[in-house]
Amino acid sequence: SEAMQALHIPTARSLAVVAHGEQVYRETSLPGAILTRIARSHIRVGTFQFAALKQDRETIQTLLDYTIKRHHPEIGESQNKPLSLLEAVIEKQAELITHWMRVGFIHGVMNTDNVTLSGETIDYGPCAFMDTYDPGTVFSSIDHGGRYAYANQPAIAQWNLARLAETLLPLLDDDPNKAKDLAEEAIHSFGAVYKEKSLSMLRAKVGLFDEQPEDEKLITDLLDWMQQTDSDYTNTFKDLTNEVPPSGERYDSDTFKEWYARWQTRVAANTQPLEASLDLMRANNPVVIPRNHKVEQALEAANSGDLQPFKDLIAALQEPYKNNPDLKPYQSPPKPDEKVCQTFCGT
Repeated sequence: SEAMQALHIPTARSLAVVAHGEQVYRETSLPGAILTRIARSHIRVGTFQFAALKQDRETIQTLLDYTIKRHHPEIGESQNKPLSLLEAVIEKQAELITHWMRVGFIHGVMNTDNVTLSGETIDYGPCAFMDTYDPGTVFSSIDHGGRYAYANQPAIAQWNLARLAETLLPLLDDDPNKAKDLAEEAIHSFGAVYKEKSLSMLRAKVGLFDEQPEDEKLITDLLDWMQQTDSDYTNTFKDLTNEVPPSGERYDSDTFKEWYARWQTRVAANTQPLEASLDLMRANNPVVIPRNHKVEQALEAANSGDLQPFKDLIAALQEPYKNNPDLKPYQSPPKPDEKVCQTFCGT
């Protein structure tokens, strides 16, 4: 969560971890602890589902009013408060998922109890960051079917929002059919809202200020090349932020050189100078992320009583958009024997 905070991604944060001395049985027997986390609130889609199980309109109304007062007081004057709240949460979730995709974050367990109405990331269990770019990347040991894979996260967010909409149906309109229509229209809007935010984010990652029809293909072609060549997601975008073309065997391919020439032409057509484009890219492309093998190494050392690797990792992640030589050990992709293929809820 501290890495996410430094990456400027809305997140709950860890206040304290206290060992309680008992064993917890997950994939193995593990020492148990209590994590105290803080957030703008802990109201989740699951909170509304729990309230809806009572089939008591007053309970849902009370929760709705509290949520609006806490997170969206501007909705107080709306003629349809539940609809306005739903639309606001759709906006927040689209923005949050866009941030996740920007840095290659894979949550791993996006059930409704892990979706906050405040739009903050919560519940860091089997989460992980993508090294090699692959839209189908999955790390969670319990995600056997790839439901929460990197590329599936926007669709799962929409599914979770539909579950929120279901709980609000009694409040959306007294006419059940009208309530259903309002809910469906709002949920269907997520696709367009997310696509706009996502494309804007991807433009920023490659330094594009204005909008051109060919931008989406330019970006898609880069991502396709990255997938075909097993390129590192974070480091590829980092390498593009230099004032000289990226160097190395992978970048010597004709496919990349052709793409780079197209990108240079597009950047030259920007309304801002080249340096402004590079600054935009540096603000949106981290130079360091909490790579899974480094997290695992820190955990193993901590379990042996050595907290120094953990402290060093936290220090390295404090300014993820500022490059310096000390970050080198944390920027390299994992070696074959260092790769972490699975993460667990016990993490």
